[in-house]
Parts: sequence; C-alpha cells; structure tokens
Amino acid sequence: MVNISKSYDKTKDVISNINVTIKPGEFFVLVGPSGCGKSTMLRMIAGLEEITSGVLKIGEKEANLLPPSKRDISMVFQNYALYPHLSVEENIVFGLHVKKVSKIERKKRCTEVAEMLGLSELLKRKPRELSGGQRQRVALARAIVNQAPICLMDEPLSNLDAKLRAHMRSEIRQIQRKLGITMIYVTHDQVEAMTMGDRIMILHDGKIQQIGEPIEIYNQPANPFVATFIGSPPMNLVSGNIHRERREISIGETVSIKVPEKDAHLLTTEKILVGIRPEHLKPVAKGDTSAHHFTADVKNVEILGNETILAFRVGDREWLAKWSGQWMIQVGQVIPISIDYDSICLYDLETEVLLKAPSNIENHVINQEVIL
Repeated sequence: MVNISKSYDKTKDVISNINVTIKPGEFFVLVGPSGCGKSTMLRMIAGLEEITSGVLKIGEKEANLLPPSKRDISMVFQNYALYPHLSVEENIVFGLHVKKVSKIERKKRCTEVAEMLGLSELLKRKPRELSGGQRQRVALARAIVNQAPICLMDEPLSNLDAKLRAHMRSEIRQIQRKLGITMIYVTHDQVEAMTMGDRIMILHDGKIQQIGEPIEIYNQPANPFVATFIGSPPMNLVSGNIHRERREISIGETVSIKVPEKDAHLLTTEKILVGIRPEHLKPVAKGDTSAHHFTADVKNVEILGNETILAFRVGDREWLAKWSGQWMIQVGQVIPISIDYDSICLYDLETEVLLKAPSNIENHVINQEVIL
C-alpha cells in the first residue's frame, strides 16, 4: 500500500496516508478501537470499497480498479454470512461452484478442508444446527477451500465466548502456518493481536500509530496511545515534574525518580510523561533499603489466582500494579512499591514522542537454549 487514503465526502479522510508492505506468508494484524478505519482498509484490499487516493498493489500488479473476483483473495466476515438453506458442504464449496470448478475437484477440496477443521461429521447439517464455533469453522473452510494466496478476516471471533475465542485463535494461526497463506486479520482485541500476529499495525483515527512485531510494540510503544492500547492491564501514565539541577522526575508528593547522568539530556522541559507497565511496579522486600520505593494507599485489590492486581493513586491518576501470586492485601492498606528508572518509558508531553524505552525488561530472553 502506497499513500492509501479514503474519504466519503472528499473533505475529511477516514484513512490517511497508509504506507505498508505485507510480506507473502505473513500473519498481519490490523488492530485499533472501533471507528479507527481497520475494517474499511480491509474492504479496500478486498475491492469492496473504492480507494480515494494512493496505490494498492497485490504482488506486482496495481489493484485499485480490479474487481473483487479478479484479486485472488478470500474473505471471512464477522457475521459468518452462511447460506441458511444450504448444508455445510454446500456452503463450503459454493464459491468453487460459481467458479465452475469440476464436481470431483470440489468434493476433493471440501473433504480435505473439512478434515483439517474437524467438520467431517457435520457436512450434511444446516447452519442453524451448528454452534457458534462450528459456524466460524465453516466460514473459515469456505475461505480456505478457494486456495487463494491471501485471506482477509474481519473480526471473525467477536461473536464467540472467551474460551472458544482462545481455542479458535490457536486453530486459525496453526492453519495459516500449515497452508503458508498471507493472512490479514482485523480485530479490536489487543490480546488477539499480540498472540496471533507476526506483525501488528495499530490504527487510531485512520492513521498508523506503529507497525512492528508484537513484543517490540509491547516493549517500545511509540506513543501514549499505543502504550495504553497494548497490554492488559494497560501501561500506567502520568505527568511528572522535571528538576534538572537534581536530575529527578517527581510525580505528585510521593514518587521521585532519579535520572542517570547519561539521560540528563532528556530533561529539557518542565514536565514529562512517565509510563510504566503494571508488572514492573514491584513489591518491596522486608528490610530492603536499597530499592527506590514509594508508599501507596491501596484503593482496590483483584486476586485472580495466578496474579494480584492492586489499584492506587499516583499524582492525579490511578495506577495499577500486577504482582505474580496471591497477595492478601486489604483495601486501605499502605504498602511500599518499588519503581526502577530502567523500567519506565518517557514521552515528550507536547509531541508524545517516545524519548526513552525500558532497558530492564523482566523475563526478556533472546535465543536461550531450552534444556529438556
């Protein structure tokens, strides 16, 4: 995509200057809040929406004016779009029938895809006799059976319950790897984006916020929007006051962060935006005087079994800390919390540009050998 824009009224763009190259065989995720333009972009790739300006290339061929039938693309919609009067088998091969693929070839492809997706026993049923997950598999089978090199998926799991969504995420990803197809997947769910994508494009108000691998975006969010959109719970953000002579950033009356001399050049303004992931706010061990810490009045406690989430105020914002395990802390209890300069993000308060990413990321392992 080169400088792709979309406008419905010729005055305001709903999508502005999108530049991205999606690699063959890649699982590419478009993610963002409702109304950010991600589904519109998918429909432009499919040929269902007209491109206002810019160039869309599929392979080496310019595709702006190609009809959908000539783009060699399959698509899975949010609402499944199954024909209620046709059986599962007839739904799966409907597109092949339209393309005048031979009956023997249709049967062969349908059998292979049904086996791959666990639909072999359901081929004679009607859609009304299927569960939500089974209908989603039929919609996926119909896309795969066309053997198109590119598959577009528009929030296909949004109608499923949480457990089934987790299962289908894994299933779709495994099928994509097995077939080696290029998949462009739209979702508003950052968990889906993080767990499924080779790369993610984050959109907001029709503009690209960041493109990159999921872990790169999580560790180095380009701006405050990305920082709070990716991650659950989201990154804690608050404005801090800069004290250049002491090389310190203070937040409210309780938090003071010492800035090392090597980063003193970042302290050029009076205020700065400070961000830290909830899991990087640590409990202070009893008797530990070395760690820098502040005290917090606990406003809420959520014990989730494997982890505990604590809410408290820092400056004018509510912050969250995520601690592994089960912590029996009471609301109203005052506790010490450790904050490390190497774990924080710093953003320019005016431009929202990332000035410093975390350099001490817990459990960040690169190519470590696993001994079995």
